Amino acid sequence: MGAVAWLTLLVTHPLEFRTLLQFWLFHEQKRDITAMKEHASSGWDRESMRRCWEFLDMTSRSFSAVIKEVEGDLARTICMFYLVLRGLDTIEDDMTIPDDVKQPILRSFHKLTVTPGWTFNDSGENEKDRQLLVEYDKVVAEVNLLDSEYRSIILDIAEKMETGMADFAHRTASTGMTYIEKVEDYDLYCHYVAGLVGEGLSRLFAASKKEVHWLATQLEISNSMGLLLQKTNIIRDYREDTNDKRFFWPKEIWGKKEYGFREMKDMYAPGNEQNAQWVQSEMILDAMRHLTDALDYLRLLKNQSIFTFCAIPATMAIATLELCFMNPAMFKRNIKIRKAEAASLIMRSTNPRDVAEIFRTYTRKIHAKAVPEDPNFLRISVACGKVEQWCEHNFPSFVRLPTASGNPPTFNPEDARTSILRKEQKIDQTITHRKRVAQLEEKQAGNGRVEVAATSQDGVPWEIFAIVGGVFAIILAVIGAVVWAIIKFSDESSP
Repeated sequence: MGAVAWLTLLVTHPLEFRTLLQFWLFHEQKRDITAMKEHASSGWDRESMRRCWEFLDMTSRSFSAVIKEVEGDLARTICMFYLVLRGLDTIEDDMTIPDDVKQPILRSFHKLTVTPGWTFNDSGENEKDRQLLVEYDKVVAEVNLLDSEYRSIILDIAEKMETGMADFAHRTASTGMTYIEKVEDYDLYCHYVAGLVGEGLSRLFAASKKEVHWLATQLEISNSMGLLLQKTNIIRDYREDTNDKRFFWPKEIWGKKEYGFREMKDMYAPGNEQNAQWVQSEMILDAMRHLTDALDYLRLLKNQSIFTFCAIPATMAIATLELCFMNPAMFKRNIKIRKAEAASLIMRSTNPRDVAEIFRTYTRKIHAKAVPEDPNFLRISVACGKVEQWCEHNFPSFVRLPTASGNPPTFNPEDARTSILRKEQKIDQTITHRKRVAQLEEKQAGNGRVEVAATSQDGVPWEIFAIVGGVFAIILAVIGAVVWAIIKFSDESSP
């Protein structure tokens, strides 16, 4: 941003100006891949890898920034994973490539990715990532340098993804059907293009030993993470995709009789604004069913750089869904969240509790914008309620975190749950005490003798005082008897 842009922002949006200034001043870059000490893990000392990092910046600058901050060689691995799938997606999206040419390339892409020197020069001139395929031999060279376990995961995911993409592309070319008919087909398509990305990343995280090994088996929530991001992009990019004659919204939703649309492009025609809003609402509702799975996934992550890498896109997604909800501008142009809001999300997406609070905040905004006239109103309320329920179950709002490390958490005295918690704690203490007493009694009965044991905070049992007192009394009696005997013997022996 230039000086004029900063000055304009200060005058028109002073709070956003403050947020961006804080981000610029205080947000530190976690690592510099160009630094000499990072060359071994980032590969910056190799010309081919430097070019791959440049391709990553060209395809997605925001995504590139979070990838570069992942620890160790995992950042380079994720970069190559992303570029391989981006190359595959570019071929699948290119409508200028005939199906008989596209099919063999798609179905063998995982093999071409490790074939030295392979490139593809026949992409359409308007394809944004055409140059990536023109210089794909550099990607091939770097993939072949990866650890064998990483490489096998990338190629396995690429093979699964290319099969699904090829099937969808062939069905479109052979039948002339340009629409996705059913929601289950929509889910399957999103699984191929994004859900498998989530699966692959989970397997890479586990293989790096930075996360637990069983994360690789969490396929359902890994898939949901990918579907949340993909569906958000499909909703937001409605106008851009329809202009390019790419139709991803399932006809089962927008083609309902009550909405009255025969073509997807009819939704931005004058006079159709109301029904278009209901379709948009149902599409966002479909994406929201993945929110709690995404939160579950993020709770499993332990490595800070990996958590940040996954959390930032997720919080951006929920913010984008809220921006699109009941927003007619989405049908007219491609809309995005503001830079200051994005900067705030980046700074706050540092731990599961804060991310959950971000999700709760935006779902509350969605619920506040929902109207009873919307046919999806009740289901949207339920979807928002599920996020509230998840947050309260995992991070109860009546628990106040300590302001200083080492201090115990406190509880809101005005919340009824605090008194319930205290009663439960008292009951637990009573039960523990009774169990301890029962154990002591059982020991005494079994051994036939008295054993002194540690007791609860209520004090030393009275039985111990009685025993000690009895022993002391016996000792006194013996001493008294001895003294009496001595005195009596002395009296008898005197003249």
